[in-house]
Amino acid sequence: MEDAPQPKPSAGQALIKMRAWSLNYRDLLVVRGIYKPNLQFPFQMISDGVGEVVSVGSGVTRVKPGDRVSGAFMQTWIEGGPSDEKSASALGGDIPGLAAEYVVLDAEGLVLVPEQLTDEEAASLPCAAVTAWNALVTEGKLTAGQTVLVQGTGGVSIFALQFAKMLGAKVIATSSSDEKLARVRSLGADETINYKSTPEWGKRVQELTGGKGVDHVVEVGGAGTLGQSLIAVRTGGRISMIGVLTGGGADTVPILMKSVTVQGIFVGSRSMFEAMNAAISHNRMKPVIDDHTFEFSQFPDALRYMESGKHFGKIVMRI
Repeated sequence: MEDAPQPKPSAGQALIKMRAWSLNYRDLLVVRGIYKPNLQFPFQMISDGVGEVVSVGSGVTRVKPGDRVSGAFMQTWIEGGPSDEKSASALGGDIPGLAAEYVVLDAEGLVLVPEQLTDEEAASLPCAAVTAWNALVTEGKLTAGQTVLVQGTGGVSIFALQFAKMLGAKVIATSSSDEKLARVRSLGADETINYKSTPEWGKRVQELTGGKGVDHVVEVGGAGTLGQSLIAVRTGGRISMIGVLTGGGADTVPILMKSVTVQGIFVGSRSMFEAMNAAISHNRMKPVIDDHTFEFSQFPDALRYMESGKHFGKIVMRI
C-alpha cells in the first residue's frame, strides 16, 4: 500500500469513493504471476467493488454525486457479444482496477447497484454474479423445470444456484465438504454430492436425473472435472466453461457423441449486469457473503484465506 494523489475525473468520467470490494480467484492468479504475468508495476488490482460517486466530469448524465455504483468488469463491453477490444478493458487485469480508496472510471462503465443490498453484498456482483447470469440466463436461456449442476461453493457456483432457484430450476450441487453441502441445501439445492466420497459423481448425477442427465453444467473446474461433467450432462445439453481450477485432461469425444454445447463464459456486458440487478431487486435476492470479512488493509490476508479454500460464497473487504 502507498499514498497517492486523489484522482480527478475528466470529461465523461466519475470519481468514486470506494466502500467495499470482493475477491475473485482471478485476483489470486494475478498475485501468483499466472494471470497476465507481464503486468507492469505498480499495478492496481481488483475488478469487483462498490462505491459512491463523489463528482463527475463534463458531459456525464448516467450517474450523479451520491449514486452507489459498481464498475462493469469490462469497461467497454456495454452490450452485444464479446470482442478482443472489449476484453482488453477488464478491470484489475488489462487495465488498473479498484484497489484504492478513490478511483476514476468512465461513466459508461458504471452500473447502479440494487438499493436493498449492503455495500459488501453489492461489491460481490460484477464478476461472479454476472458470469453466472450470462451462463444460465443470457446464453443458457434457462427455464423453469430444467436441471442445473453447480460445482463447489465459490462465488460463481453459489450465484448460479441462487439464479437457478429464482427461475424455478432444480439444482444439483457438488463439494468436498459435507458441511458446505448442508449449507447449499439451506440455499435451495435439491440434491448434493460429495465428490471426494463419490469420485464418479457424473454417474451419480445420471442416477439423480433418472438416467437423463442435467440440462446445464456450470463448469468451474476445467480440464480436471470436464470428463465427469460430460457424463453428467444430458444429450443436447449445455456446459458453460467458466473456471480452470483443476489440472488434468478430459476425453472430449462425448461432446460430439452427445451433441453437447460447450461455451466459454468470460463474465458479461454492462447490459447483462443491469438486467441481472433488476432481477435481484425484484426477487429481493441477497448474495452470499463469507463469514470472514476483512479490512482493506488486510488484502494479503484475504487472498491467503481464498487460497485456503475455506470460504463459502464471496470474500469481501471493506473500509
